Amino acid sequence: MGIEIMANMKQHKLGWIGIGRMGYAMAERLAKAGCDISVWNRTQSKAEPLVKSGAKVVDNLSDLAGCDIVFTMVSTGKDVKEVLFGASGVTSKRGAPKIVVDSTSISLEESAEIRGKLAEKNIQFLAAPVSGNAKVIKANKLTVVASGPKAAFDAVSPYLDAIGRGSSYVGEGELSRIAKICHNVMLGVVIQNLCEITVLAEKAGMQRHAFLDFLNKSVMGSMFTAYKSPALANLDFHVTFTPQLLLKDIDLGLSSGRTYGVPMPTTSAARDQVQTLIGHGYDQDFSQLILQQAKAAGIELKSENVDMGDGL
Repeated sequence: MGIEIMANMKQHKLGWIGIGRMGYAMAERLAKAGCDISVWNRTQSKAEPLVKSGAKVVDNLSDLAGCDIVFTMVSTGKDVKEVLFGASGVTSKRGAPKIVVDSTSISLEESAEIRGKLAEKNIQFLAAPVSGNAKVIKANKLTVVASGPKAAFDAVSPYLDAIGRGSSYVGEGELSRIAKICHNVMLGVVIQNLCEITVLAEKAGMQRHAFLDFLNKSVMGSMFTAYKSPALANLDFHVTFTPQLLLKDIDLGLSSGRTYGVPMPTTSAARDQVQTLIGHGYDQDFSQLILQQAKAAGIELKSENVDMGDGL
């Protein structure tokens, strides 16, 4: 059975572009699953450790043109267009992948533009944003939402499933971008509310970790509240998602709300708090919102130095 699965994972030749915190962990999962995967990164040295997991590192983007499926996980829509259509991009020379899968957080407009340009080259495009971070990937809990041609999703889904715990197909076009935007809007609203109630509990006399322990065991607890509880209790703000990136996604959500005529008053209030956090110079993890909330409430927080696990 195991040999059969391994053979299936080698059915397509894969290419991977972008080895940041997320891209590295995702490509590593595919390599360790036995996929035939070639990797390119602007700074090649960051990709080289993947060789020990079974990946091949290529010198040029055009070296990926012979792959069946190419994944992109870069910083912006502009970067996606550059690696695909630039002078030395994947589609710049003869030969091109059959399918491009993009997991970068970009706007609907950029995604649609990329889809159109690839269609002109007879390349199918799957928009496949993800929920999670590098730590979530290592815990096998990353989820993927995809949209585009159903046939492309069917071909790619075994690889998406190998990256995490499952993928969801939501339809044609850019619907997965809307899904991811909605997801990250909720992220901003929930973390702000979680900080508000945690500060309220502390000012009333509770220890933060005790309140959060109760919350996480209750019907209101979630994987997200449990995952962020150690940061809120111990003031450990190592970066999982920066305030700047959260603000970008909230703005995408508000823009979509205007486009589709959906009022989003709660999101607007959360956006103001994230913008204020950035204005005050906080630039680590978005959970630093608790420091801002505590200051507004007239209290100073100290680390409780408790072991709450990692919530995963």
